[in-house]
Amino acid sequence: MLAIIDGTVMDAAGAQISVLDEGLLRGDGVFEVIRVYGGRPFALDEHLERMARSAASLRLAFDAETLRADAAALLRDAGAPDAALRLVVTRGGRRIGLLEALKVFPETIALQTITYAPTRILDGVKSLSYGANMLATRLAIEAGADEALLVTPHGRVLEGPTTSFFYVLDGALRTPPLSDRILDSISRRVLLAVTDARERVTTVDDLRAIDEAFLASSLREVQPVRSIDGRPIDAAPGAVAVAAAQRVHEHIRAALS
Repeated sequence: MLAIIDGTVMDAAGAQISVLDEGLLRGDGVFEVIRVYGGRPFALDEHLERMARSAASLRLAFDAETLRADAAALLRDAGAPDAALRLVVTRGGRRIGLLEALKVFPETIALQTITYAPTRILDGVKSLSYGANMLATRLAIEAGADEALLVTPHGRVLEGPTTSFFYVLDGALRTPPLSDRILDSISRRVLLAVTDARERVTTVDDLRAIDEAFLASSLREVQPVRSIDGRPIDAAPGAVAVAAAQRVHEHIRAALS
């Protein structure tokens, strides 16, 4: 695995930053994870634009073009991998890039609803403060599921800890709205563009009536859901999820061609 710190490419095992960096001590920083196909990052511009917005919200110094150059240098030295490119900027002023092996995800996934109250001041910010998200996943695993589905104390369905949530209800593809303070996911944008999915305020009561569901992210692309809170979803993978995955693949191929 390769890393780049402040423009210098190195083996990730030897990469170091100061223990005094507040990115480590306080989770004060921003990050993005970009899917790389054959050495070519998908939607790098969009990820850097969102990263810049997150940094501005945190009052964090950010130079998109320098980070773009870091990504190019790291990918150039790595060859042409299929990988995950993680970009990080810390409060300590460090620029970090990591090329990570792609995780192998199961064909379908079981979800457990976990109550979660987003921090309003971090609306729209993809910060390093992901402790609550990671805890939600651990709680879901303890309950016998694979991943969490975040819901508000008032019963609004939001998203996964690192994914967007889509579902089929009454024959229509839907996803929770950005107005419910979920992340403006790059993959979510793609799916809204290439399918007929539309935003809909979603409640936990809706989950008992859905016909299909899937998670979406840069690394998972489209991952069908087989159960929520132990209730099986018979169509997993269903026809809508399969079609959505195909359209996402076609969109990515076209964008990288």
